[in-house]
Amino acid sequence: MRAQRPVPRPGLDRRRFLGALTGLPLLAGGLAGCRPAADDGGADDGPIELSVFWWGGNRRAQATEQALRLYTQQNPRVSFRITWQGLAGYYDRLATQATGGNVPDLFQIDDTLLTEYDRREILLDLTRYTADDRLDLADLPPQLARYGRVDERTVAVPAAQTNAALVFNRDLLRRLGQPEPRTGWSWKEYARWAGRVTRASGYRVAGTMDPSGDYRALWLWLRGQGRELYQGRQLGFSSAELLAWLEFWEVARFDGATPSAALVEQADTGELARQLVVTGHTAASFAWSHQLPELQRLTDDELGAVAFPGTPAAQWPRASMFWAGFRGTRHPGAVVDVLNFLTTNVAAGRILGLERGLNPSTQVRTYVIDGLTDRAERRVAALGAELDELAGPAPAPPPRGHAAVRTLLIDAAESIRGKRAGPRTATSRFMARANAALAKG
Repeated sequence: MRAQRPVPRPGLDRRRFLGALTGLPLLAGGLAGCRPAADDGGADDGPIELSVFWWGGNRRAQATEQALRLYTQQNPRVSFRITWQGLAGYYDRLATQATGGNVPDLFQIDDTLLTEYDRREILLDLTRYTADDRLDLADLPPQLARYGRVDERTVAVPAAQTNAALVFNRDLLRRLGQPEPRTGWSWKEYARWAGRVTRASGYRVAGTMDPSGDYRALWLWLRGQGRELYQGRQLGFSSAELLAWLEFWEVARFDGATPSAALVEQADTGELARQLVVTGHTAASFAWSHQLPELQRLTDDELGAVAFPGTPAAQWPRASMFWAGFRGTRHPGAVVDVLNFLTTNVAAGRILGLERGLNPSTQVRTYVIDGLTDRAERRVAALGAELDELAGPAPAPPPRGHAAVRTLLIDAAESIRGKRAGPRTATSRFMARANAALAKG
């Protein structure tokens, strides 16, 4: 198998990310070279080559290629044409492929664009395959399986399960004589703790990354109050609730709990190497739990992880990313069989490990966890098990326009930190622009 090696790139440019979406036409409008999906279910006895595309680094590529080689060993007539790259530019490339009707047969996607791509009729509808068990999702946690449905249709399969995690520097906290954060702390308890850490360090290190522009943090904060980030295709919260969130972090900023605006904007790119908990600028940062092993490799200090502040019931079994099929694939039956293999095969699960997160199948997950020796990976598994007992129901995947809303929230937070706007002005501007972005969907 040949893999296209990624060219190192800087962090994801949010505006180019959004601009890529504008080039995606509806399939109904006539993508070049596209044909309706037919069920190849064994009728075609000749060789099949499936194109596969994902984002990630070398470790993910090696594991995924090995798992696909195992599939080919068991199904010799199916081979794979593989392409992978870093997240920066990934959706630009996928948008270009969609414009030309050249979407890969099987590709990786996350919840940011799941509804967007479904609305544009790019995703293969998997519902009938789950109904007759050709795609067996019975062993997935029901809430995790639900997170791959749009309008009650299964359009993607979770590649793995993750959780929103607070990652902290255990060695730094020991040196400062400060306690570790705990799952179940309120947001107020956490902000007070962060301020104390900053003062204990002599203001050399901030207690926490500023998450005021982090949609995950806002979403969980809202869910802790019985609200949602979205209600159908509209915002699920009021301007008063957003204002309370932004003002909460203004107070924390004044208390010295967070670092400078320039450092926060650097970390806002999402690039793991720039996360402030590994660059030494904060004692804690916000991440996905499956990213803990990679973050650990970026620092000599020992890292720990707990749930985001607030009630753990605000969390839900969340797909770190999905595998989806192309609606115009010539071999939907083969695509579905590969999806089923990656989800339910124990040997494939062991090969894939925790690189994308906990295996979506609870049975396969048990075998994978039993074989873990890496300390950081075992912490990921332990946090996942803890939150499985405490998490609440899954919401629907974000509506079309979610990518724009994420960017607008970051812009609002940056405008406040940069003293270009106060919380009230930033809130008013966000609500107007976010509602307009969702209305376009």
